[in-house]
Amino acid sequence: MSEILVVDDEPALLRTLRINLSARHYAVRTAASGGEALDRAAHTAPDAVLLDLGLPDLDGMDVLRGLRTRGTMPIIVLSGRSGAADKVGALDAGADDYLVKPFLMDELLARLRAVLRRPPGGAPLVRPVIGEFTVDLAATTVTGPRGPVRLTPTEWRILALLLASPGRLVPGRQILREVWGPEQEGRGNYLRVYLAGLRRKLERDPTRPRHLITEPGIGYRYEP
Repeated sequence: MSEILVVDDEPALLRTLRINLSARHYAVRTAASGGEALDRAAHTAPDAVLLDLGLPDLDGMDVLRGLRTRGTMPIIVLSGRSGAADKVGALDAGADDYLVKPFLMDELLARLRAVLRRPPGGAPLVRPVIGEFTVDLAATTVTGPRGPVRLTPTEWRILALLLASPGRLVPGRQILREVWGPEQEGRGNYLRVYLAGLRRKLERDPTRPRHLITEPGIGYRYEP
């Protein structure tokens, strides 16, 4: 049974999350402040954290950084802050995902399942699967029902970054920085073109991707 730490100062939301998570057989601990969250995480590391940024005692970003220093457990931010800068800042500070309030419970649960599928310790999957295709990162090969699929060197670098963190949202500017260099962090059009190419090669329906997902204005994720 996975243990989830829910951090929020809204009693009604805490109660709702506890009921919904418990009904799906998660063990739930709650914290209504940043200090309480850090204490609980220090005592027993949870399997995942749902973290509100608007806390009464500490800045939510400081709590996020503090939690990240305590382990590699997935952290999903739940926040009323919807600006792209807030989302990217949280992801850069160590969040695995970001969901704007109010949110659909089904979407939150799906994202929680995704981050919990990550291998322990953040280790990448040995042979990731994208639908009908098996990826061998060491051999730089992709094999599908009709045989090998050729990827360009740039497509490989992008795909490797996404596959290294299954279920985790990778900021677009991080991909741009690591693939093209720091001076290209603002060139999101590069990524849109290359992701479209990867989807044409690897997704059953490129117009409705199941595994190579876009979070508009923020980044991309690989869903196993």
